[in-house]
Amino acid sequence: MSVIEEFLKEHRIEEVECLVPDMAGIARGKILPARKFIQGMRNNGLRIPEAIFVQTVTGGYPPNDAGVINPATSDVYLEPDPDTICLVPWYPDPTAQVICDPYYFDGTPVPFAARHVLKRVLSFFEKKHWIPMVAIELEFYLVERHDDPDYPLRPPIGRSGRRETSRQAYGVDAVNEFDPMFEEIYDFCEAEGIDIDTLSHEAGAAQMEMNFNHGKALEQADQGFLFKRTVREAGLRHQLYATFMSKPMQGEPGSSMHIHQSVVDESGRNIFANKNGRDSRAFHAYIAGLQKFLPAVMPLFAPNVNSYRRLMPDTDAPINTHWGYDNRTVGLRVPHSDASSRRVENRVPGADANPYLAIAGSLACGYIGMTQNMKPRPPIEGSAYRLAHTLPRTLYDALNRFSSSRPLKDILGESFVEAVWAVKHTELEAYQQVISSWEREHLLMNV
Repeated sequence: MSVIEEFLKEHRIEEVECLVPDMAGIARGKILPARKFIQGMRNNGLRIPEAIFVQTVTGGYPPNDAGVINPATSDVYLEPDPDTICLVPWYPDPTAQVICDPYYFDGTPVPFAARHVLKRVLSFFEKKHWIPMVAIELEFYLVERHDDPDYPLRPPIGRSGRRETSRQAYGVDAVNEFDPMFEEIYDFCEAEGIDIDTLSHEAGAAQMEMNFNHGKALEQADQGFLFKRTVREAGLRHQLYATFMSKPMQGEPGSSMHIHQSVVDESGRNIFANKNGRDSRAFHAYIAGLQKFLPAVMPLFAPNVNSYRRLMPDTDAPINTHWGYDNRTVGLRVPHSDASSRRVENRVPGADANPYLAIAGSLACGYIGMTQNMKPRPPIEGSAYRLAHTLPRTLYDALNRFSSSRPLKDILGESFVEAVWAVKHTELEAYQQVISSWEREHLLMNV
């Protein structure tokens, strides 16, 4: 009996959710009775259309002539990862969820599936006998429920009966306004095996941050993927929305997904520090790779038109790829640490990024830097906001850089890069057809 079958039997599971992240990080897949799930798992019967992996966030698809999917939209099969099987703790009936990987029927992986992209990047590290270690910090807003997308979002009313109207960075009582929901989130995460650590209030009104304990890259991506779903579910149970949108509210800071990363060898030694505890050449080369390629890999860190509203000066978000020691204005921060925990924090990705793709993109940049023995620019002191804004300002610019970078194509996969370009251009075309309230307010009677 397989590990998955034993889990289903032990917990008397009635239904199974087969989850697979699409390009936007949305959970796609199937829900089926446990008996049928086992049958499908044994004979490659858990099938979904290949086109799911190039579906846009609006529910559309790139045009057929984009060449990124089979015109016949052929099926692929899902292979459940036994390391990810866990309970869905918010259902009254015994239900399991398992993250799956999609394959063609000749056994090859679907190259533009997010989890496979991260696995592909990790395979390059494995050949060098390197093991990336990652810890993510995810920010999100709690907002009042409503059904009008033109209506500005507002913080929800907490236990006190009042809504937060001023910023309460690191405010303990401000977090406790929603204590019943957070207690439920911790309980859900424990049941799912999501290794979360510290909860704190961020700078925005009703903006929170959850830190994860560090671990291997694929495990961190899986946990980030499940955590987003868990928080949104807990919010709905408490009559509010939890959103990971990068910039949901005007006048408030955006939400990020900072990625702390280091690399260890097979003995577990952190290769980012020398024996004397100082930065190693490999560490500086890793930072140099991030500095050089971050602007080109931005569609994985800032994947939506809204993402670029966050990357503004003096808003707790970076605008360039400078690095510095314990400096929160730079794109690449090196926290104070001992040799065993030497790491770099990539502060560029937004909370709206797909965790698999954001981690894959960040690791790819660092890998290229190490293998090409690159040298970083000197670290800076003081505010990086006084320096040039060198990150792309729009998704158009980001996609052009992304699609023209040969080193990134080599490590991420050319077909994946082409798929991102096609999907995001399709989303941009849909966005360009929308006339905003700002345009009506300021242009209708004035131009």
